[in-house]
Amino acid sequence: MEEIEWATVPVGVDAQRWQTVRTRRTVLVVVHTLVSGQRLLDVVGLVESDPRVQVLYTRAPDVFGGGVDRFLAGVGAFRIPWAQAVRERFDLVLAASSGGLERVHGPLVLLPHGAAYGKRTGAGGPVYGLDAPRLVRDGRVLPSALVLSHERQREVLADQCPQAVDAALVAGDPCYDRMIASSGLRARYRAALGVRPGRELVVVTSTWGASSLVREELPLYTRLVRELDPRRYRVAATVHPAVWFGHGERQLRSWLAQPLARGLVLVEPEQDWRPAVIAADHVITDHGSTGVYAAAIGKPVLVTGSPADGLDPASPQALLAESAPRWTPRRRVGRQFHQADPDLAAAVAARLTSHPRGSHRLLRERLYELLDLPLTGKHRGPEQIPVPVRVSEGRNFA
Repeated sequence: MEEIEWATVPVGVDAQRWQTVRTRRTVLVVVHTLVSGQRLLDVVGLVESDPRVQVLYTRAPDVFGGGVDRFLAGVGAFRIPWAQAVRERFDLVLAASSGGLERVHGPLVLLPHGAAYGKRTGAGGPVYGLDAPRLVRDGRVLPSALVLSHERQREVLADQCPQAVDAALVAGDPCYDRMIASSGLRARYRAALGVRPGRELVVVTSTWGASSLVREELPLYTRLVRELDPRRYRVAATVHPAVWFGHGERQLRSWLAQPLARGLVLVEPEQDWRPAVIAADHVITDHGSTGVYAAAIGKPVLVTGSPADGLDPASPQALLAESAPRWTPRRRVGRQFHQADPDLAAAVAARLTSHPRGSHRLLRERLYELLDLPLTGKHRGPEQIPVPVRVSEGRNFA
């Protein structure tokens, strides 16, 4: 491939600072959506503290790209325009979605943007993210390293896109590992959510799309805050950013106006949803990744409907849909919270990751190999997830 020169300075960046950037190994973080950006932060930390490395961020075009600009500003990212990013060569590129990656130059590490690879591209279609249309362009396999969380995913990859098998890196799940590492902060997360001693926290999680909880069970939010005694329960909600920005923030808040007025805590889309899940006593979920992580770390989970033909049967999503107790609208809410299968957590975690608590070491080794830099210092375990700002009754989690 033709070598690309760093000829121009991005708009708004001081020329001297830009020259300083180019004296280091450059890592480009390609952020398509808010979800992919949040996932990538789990991995960026493995290299960005190294003084030999400069990390840059760019927003890639994506139909679900709402909120990315605000997110990048919030994390203090050194950002370059997409038009600039596709003209330059980088020492490493990180992404968690596939759109436009054929235009980016440099060794690409492609990560999943959810729990494992659980969804199919339509009923009976290939498993999303492990299919040739997303991994190959003009006969070229795009990723230098395709990160898988489980050994079984290599078998799916071999069936769907055999030419990409050599790029596969089974490295576990850094999101799960950070949640496990953060379990000791549960009391502080609960305090931030306003959960007083003696109260139980119910977290409702929704993905996006036709079978999501927001689409199918919207009245559930109001029902929870009406039926559950506020002296005993606190109710919080996480909603997929595609809902926030696909329908509009104002619209979502309007749909949830009644439960918000009654004290529902709504996790903002830019905020990390994981403290709420770690803090939870009970989780009600659909087929989204958040419910998988909740079950995998041992939370009692109730599931609503899920698109059975839209899930990989061997995925943790499918196991959760098949095995977790189902939310029953006809029964009173509080009576459904104690049906959990004590063995479900281990089974879901076993389908989620082949390397529990080992992802950061495996990923760090591969990233430095691609950067062509020697590893220095001792390996550190995954960082704990920061404690969010405390919320007041009836206010958003921000």
